[in-house]
Amino acid sequence: MTAQPVLSPSFSSHTWTWRGHAIRYAVQGQGQPLVLIHGFGAAIGHWRNNIPVLAEAGYKVFAIDLLGFGGSAKPALDYTVDLWVEQLRDFWAEHIQTPAVFVGNSIGALLSMMVMAQHPEIANGGVLLNAAGGLNHRPEELNLPLRFVMGSFTKLVTSELTGPFLFEQVRKKHRIRRSLMQVYRDHTAITDELINLIYEPSCDPGAQKVFASILAAPPGPTPSELLPQISQPLLVLWGEADPWTPIAGAKIYQNLAAKHPDRVTFHGIPNTGHCPHDERPETVNQYILEWLKTVSLTV
Repeated sequence: MTAQPVLSPSFSSHTWTWRGHAIRYAVQGQGQPLVLIHGFGAAIGHWRNNIPVLAEAGYKVFAIDLLGFGGSAKPALDYTVDLWVEQLRDFWAEHIQTPAVFVGNSIGALLSMMVMAQHPEIANGGVLLNAAGGLNHRPEELNLPLRFVMGSFTKLVTSELTGPFLFEQVRKKHRIRRSLMQVYRDHTAITDELINLIYEPSCDPGAQKVFASILAAPPGPTPSELLPQISQPLLVLWGEADPWTPIAGAKIYQNLAAKHPDRVTFHGIPNTGHCPHDERPETVNQYILEWLKTVSLTV
């Protein structure tokens, strides 16, 4: 039985069947559609401080649990960014059917870029929050010692013998809290609700296999490959104190914003980590709403 992760009582969840798998999503409000896409290990509840505010401002806000995460099914599959892009495309075709703004954090931001590049007819804008450079590190991005360590760790995680044991260690609540303390600058934002939001889906059958599959998956396209294919307006927000996707990696977006200010808007958020929408929701909500009012969302 799949556990239902923590959700704010201000919005309810629904189930959509995709390719025989149950997919959990939320929808609230009316107006221009926004699609919120979480990052690795998160779920729609990670947007609990954004959905009601954006919906109240006059937008129809959708948030979806990617296959393998949150309250969605966790089948034993080869997980890739391409699989999730197909999920997002099919969700749009069934539930939205009018061009939407795709809003993503981390891996969700990379998926948003892929949707805009590969399916421009469904996306008329994007909001990227601390965009990931790939689903996993590419070997050439790591120095030789770290490349060896990561390669060895991946073998252990995907092993039938050691994989389940390692996953049990990684998903312990105190380790989740420790990881979040690395990537949230404001530690008061690391609540029991947030810990449970990440922990509860890890108890679902199949969660360990999903974890192993994702860590062994190809990284997917790079932002530098995708950005030249994107003509839709972009809002790029970056928590400047993020150790996972450091602000130095945002240079490509800052350069685009300087060169094409009519199409790309960039804001760094000081003293903020990898998940600015959850750590500084008031700031992020304000930036998104201001941008939506001024940008021309046409296809």
